[in-house]
Amino acid sequence: MEATDTVSRSVVNVTVTGAGGNIAYSLLWRIASGDVFGPGQKVNLSLLEIPSAVRVAEGVAMELADSAFPLLNSVTVTDDPRRGFDGANAAFLVGAKPRGKGESRKDLLTANGRIFTEQGSALNDAAADDIRVLVVGNPANTNAYIAAKAARDIPAERFNAMMRLDHNRAASQLAAKLGAAVGDIDGLVVWGNHSDTQFPDIEYLRVAGEQATGRVDRAWYVDEFIPRVAQRGAEIISVRGSSSAASAASAAVDHMRDWVQGTGGRWTTVARASTGEYGVDEGLVFGFPTVGINGRWAVVEGLDLTEFQRSRINANVEALREEAAVADSLF
Repeated sequence: MEATDTVSRSVVNVTVTGAGGNIAYSLLWRIASGDVFGPGQKVNLSLLEIPSAVRVAEGVAMELADSAFPLLNSVTVTDDPRRGFDGANAAFLVGAKPRGKGESRKDLLTANGRIFTEQGSALNDAAADDIRVLVVGNPANTNAYIAAKAARDIPAERFNAMMRLDHNRAASQLAAKLGAAVGDIDGLVVWGNHSDTQFPDIEYLRVAGEQATGRVDRAWYVDEFIPRVAQRGAEIISVRGSSSAASAASAAVDHMRDWVQGTGGRWTTVARASTGEYGVDEGLVFGFPTVGINGRWAVVEGLDLTEFQRSRINANVEALREEAAVADSLF
């Protein structure tokens, strides 16, 4: 099943899970306005929620109707995954169980494993052949790994985990540090896992087309920048009192838009199933430097890695191996 350019369809069928939540509340309006699939592309939205939250999702559907988007062809609300994913060309898996007080990461993986196994199976049975799946709900990398494993007939490359928020956070902080425009930042990647092991890498950094790694103070980069990008979500919670929502939705828009429409040669970070690139275990959903070309992702290959880069990448490989072992026990 080769991915096709969904923008060429008369109507794109888009499913959003956790549709009554805060991230979806920002995301749905961006999809309906054309920010993802283009200013001339009509969309059908399917809002998938758990039974106890269907009423909230129905209220969201009412607001979407009241917004009178010219590109919004239809909105449906359901708690049935197979109905929700029926004919889907794109799916944003936003809903996930958050970690409870005193709950270990293994407990969280087990609980979310049941959710994403069911959704992966439903996608396998109901989605269109050109389905693109972006897992937003955390732990995103391993949730994507689980969903892909449950969707036995869909190529694993169609399941991505969202590390674009980490990429955007890194780009914003670098732009502020260097006095540059965010749009001038390129050659940036966040390797690995959407967790505290993630590795924002500036070895190939360019600003306005010029190599810029030497412009970044090394001590600031290692001691402040790397940990701050990884801990930015916690920082926002401590300041705002709740977790990132609008910025997460914006990153999901960026990711799916670039997947469908391409990146014009610019690098981004995509967590997708490894095929062995840079020594990462095959199958692990891992953040790589990536470009979008003709509706597909292509990992930037052939980069020379320093010992520092390799050690940081290996820490993520090890963490994801451990998570995958827990995930595999669910099947």
